Amino acid sequence: MSSGPIFFFIILAVIAVILVLMTGLGGFAKGKGWAHSNSNKLMRWRIILQAVAVVAILIYAYFKRSGA
Repeated sequence: MSSGPIFFFIILAVIAVILVLMTGLGGFAKGKGWAHSNSNKLMRWRIILQAVAVVAILIYAYFKRSGA
């Protein structure tokens, strides 16, 4: 395992995606009121966080491959 700062950023980004996903699923299980008003916001945040995580993983893989 690497201990560079980008690796820890990846871990944080993945945890953030999981938290937003679990919050959305929990809200969906609660029923109409909460899920209806917050589901679109949570979906947008999940997509944004996933994009950030994927870009960070690609950057990490690029630097790991190039040996930098």
